[in-house]
Amino acid sequence: MDSMPRTVALIGIDGSGKTTQAHRLADDLAASGHHAVYRRNAGGRHWFGRLAPRFGRRDGDDLLGEKGMLLAESVLRWLSLLRTLLRRLVTGETAVMDRYTYCQYASLRARGGHRSGERRARLAYRLFPAPDVTFLLAVDPAVAYARIEARATDHEEMDYLRAADAAYRSLPESGRFVMIDANGSPDQVALEIRSRLDLPQPVPAKRLRMFFALGSLLAGLAAVGYQVLEVW
Repeated sequence: MDSMPRTVALIGIDGSGKTTQAHRLADDLAASGHHAVYRRNAGGRHWFGRLAPRFGRRDGDDLLGEKGMLLAESVLRWLSLLRTLLRRLVTGETAVMDRYTYCQYASLRARGGHRSGERRARLAYRLFPAPDVTFLLAVDPAVAYARIEARATDHEEMDYLRAADAAYRSLPESGRFVMIDANGSPDQVALEIRSRLDLPQPVPAKRLRMFFALGSLLAGLAAVGYQVLEVW
């Protein structure tokens, strides 16, 4: 790759390790001298899931209704992506995205949403450009289920995890995803992601300072030359 990617997205079913690997990739790139930052683009489903018991409800779907939860998730993820991409535009950073638009399309498919719902979501999300690289963390739903149960902060039904896995693979963009075997340990998965990400060599800070100094010198010489010509 001749230039640094501006957006790297990690997607996959719950329990695939998206958040862990996005954090690790952003930290690894930053340590290598790249201006890379972790950005989370969640849709609020887990937050609503934690809120629901306070109102005597089981989860976000029970609190808002299935359609209401899908709508809230779509809107919150849209706002999160907009914030992240605007920030990237200003700072020039490489955004390592924990989730992207494809997560919403897969969620709609996995939860039995009508095609019209996905079409409306795609219309709203078309504002956002495709990432330079999208990693799909492919994991056996049974492995993902075990991880979710082990962290004990939320719960997903096995049927939903299987449906979500199939949904990601059925997306029309799936042919452009870089498939990563996410069944291994975090170290194994991180190593595979890093090996599949072709990056340019970062410019050392010392060299950057030299470029800036040279640029300032040339600008100064040009200004002096212009003044000499005016006097002449």
